[in-house]
Amino acid sequence: MKKKRLIPVLLLRNGWLVQSKGFSEYQNLGNPITAVKRLSQWASDELIYLDISTDENYDMRREDLHNPNRHTIFEILDDVSKRTFMPITIGGKIRTLKDIEDRLSRGADKISINTKPLEDKKFITQAAKQFGSQCVVVSIDVKKIDDSYIVMKNSGSEITKYGAKEWAKIAEECGAGEILLNSVDRDGKKNGYEIPLLQEVSQAVKIPVIACGGAGEWFDFAEAFDESAVDAVAAANVFHHIDQSVYLAKKYLYDNNYKVRPPNLLGIDETL
Repeated sequence: MKKKRLIPVLLLRNGWLVQSKGFSEYQNLGNPITAVKRLSQWASDELIYLDISTDENYDMRREDLHNPNRHTIFEILDDVSKRTFMPITIGGKIRTLKDIEDRLSRGADKISINTKPLEDKKFITQAAKQFGSQCVVVSIDVKKIDDSYIVMKNSGSEITKYGAKEWAKIAEECGAGEILLNSVDRDGKKNGYEIPLLQEVSQAVKIPVIACGGAGEWFDFAEAFDESAVDAVAAANVFHHIDQSVYLAKKYLYDNNYKVRPPNLLGIDETL
């Protein structure tokens, strides 16, 4: 049986690693490279790295840090790819096939696209044909409006004409290899995943669905696996505030007979 995955999400905003709440409140967590090293050592299955910067300024305004200041997303991706043993998905500001090529050539294994496909769904097909469906993740941000799950774009600020299930099926038909399904309402709230949303979308498509938005404790991961057909659970904030968080989360699931990879703490290599 295929193993279920635990995937930390890192949010990069103008050079800083941040935590998000409701797609509108952000708190700095620190250096974006240090977190990658920790998550790799704790044996994360994969890593999703989303650039939510509003401009091209990536200056941390700190030259005294152990890791040197970086000024572009590509410099940061170069550093990240050197410090991790896990597959990396990178998203944010991807508008062209060249944008995808640039990220894959700098160490990303997959790319995540959100707003561009909503403007031109053929972009999914073009990306899948050129780079393979296996590396194309369509990120879907969803808000509940009048008892319906509606797809949002532009960092969750703008309503689209699509329902979540409808858009997921379109993305699959166009060649997406995976769906990253994120609840805007639950982002950063730590009140659990939006289970009816996960059920609706994961039952509508055959490609893997990654749940995101709302995880606050290990039980939330178990509930998502129990109550829906998602293939992976992703989270940001919960993994950043607990030492050895991914290891502990995986141990909880493994000890409770969920089909995850055995928990493991990788050796620390100080040369990384």
